[in-house]
Parts: sequence; C-alpha cells; structure tokens
Amino acid sequence: MTSEKMLSKKEGGVGWMTFNNPERHNAVSLEMWTALESILDDFMTDPNIRVVVVTGAGGKAFVSGADISKFKQERSSKDEVEHYNATTARGYAKLAQFPKPTIAMIRGYCIGGGVGMAVSCDMRICTPGSRFGIPAAKLGLGYGFVGVKRLTDLVGPSFAKEMFFTAKQFTAAEAQVMGLVNRVVPDGELESFVGDYAATIAGNAPLTVDSVKYIIGETVKDPAERDLARCDRLVKECFASQDYIEGRTAFMEKRKPVFSGR
Repeated sequence: MTSEKMLSKKEGGVGWMTFNNPERHNAVSLEMWTALESILDDFMTDPNIRVVVVTGAGGKAFVSGADISKFKQERSSKDEVEHYNATTARGYAKLAQFPKPTIAMIRGYCIGGGVGMAVSCDMRICTPGSRFGIPAAKLGLGYGFVGVKRLTDLVGPSFAKEMFFTAKQFTAAEAQVMGLVNRVVPDGELESFVGDYAATIAGNAPLTVDSVKYIIGETVKDPAERDLARCDRLVKECFASQDYIEGRTAFMEKRKPVFSGR
C-alpha cells in the first residue's frame, strides 16, 4: 500500500523513508503504518539498498506519536482497536527487526510513538533543537512490555523510568547523556552528515554489517532465546564470501574495496 503521507526514495545504497504529515507534526495514522510496512518490505528485498534512513517532513518534527484526529474513524470499535494495535505493533517490530542498518534522522519533536520509532532504529542523529518525551503519564496511557524494553535496553532502567515518570520533554543534550541519541549535529548540517554517515555504512561489507547487527540483537535477548548457531553461521559466511577476498585484496593494493554482498 502507498500513501502520500509516507514518502520513499533510493539514493545509491541508501533508502529514505519520510513521515509526511507535517501539518500534524508527522503524527502517524493507520494508513501511514500500513505504508511503512510496504516501504520497508521494498527496501528489504532490494539488494542495492544497504542502509535505511527514517525521518520526518517539515523541519519541525520527526514523529509526534499517533494521529489522534484519526481515532474516531480508525479506533471506534473493539475490532478496529485490535486491528490498529496489531498493525502498529507489526510496524514497530518490522523496523526494529529490519535486517539492514537503520538511522533515525531527527529534527524537532520526537514524542511518544516518535520515541518508539526512533528507538526501533539502530542509530539516532538529531539537531540541537530536537525534543524528546513520552507523555503517557499525563494522558493515562499504558505502555506494553516490548516498547518499554526497547527503550530500557537503550538508555537503561533509571533513564527509562525518568522519561516515563516525569513525562517531560528532554533536550538533545539530555538525550545524548542518556544514550538516547548517538550524535547531535548542527541544524544546517544534518542532511549532509546523515547522508555521508549512511554512505559510509553502505560502502562497507554488507555481510559483515548485517551479521553484526543480527549478533548484537541476540546479545540483548535472554540466553535461552539466542540463536548462537545462526550467529556462528553468519560469521562463517563472511569468511567464505567474495567480499572477504575483495577486502583483503583492496587492503594490499591500497585502494577502496568494492563490496558486492556475496
């Protein structure tokens, strides 16, 4: 499914996905969640796409949470609520479990579900004027285990509690202290910085990058749930690849390697 509220483009080895609802600070509707899945499926199956950047349009917000104006038509019955909740959970999971590296490029408000969206990415890069918050305690909302765990795994229990208990908005500097964001970049340099960052990752050996992403994901699981056999297999596939030969050869020849993902 496509939507004018969700934009996608491909530049080199980078796929860009943009939440395009700026008049509502990029609040996300059910239609947008469904389009998000389609975009990610396209990026996942395209071997030329090695990194995905997620961002918001308009310059004032990354994502500000759910589009409450759509609740009457999208969540007016029990069945609709169940469908909505299943769709959003599936969207978060698809982003969090996406097999290629993901970067959240954040400018402005990153609130509620926007934090959940950003935390579902591998890295977060923002501007100094960005603001982060989870206002659930001011609205009486409940947050499920999976979303709370993703935040806690990233910032630790104490900062996760602070964000939920206070329901306040935190500055970019505070978010960086928490470990919520990787980098804070001047506003005028954000796109070029993230573009260069993504291009650098896209130029590295994709089998190595993707295998390390999977293995790091396994480290935060309960030991009984870890697939160590797959971790071992992914490492062996790297050493058996053409890219391993290319990387060694390029190093000896003092040139930049050209990796094929094979």
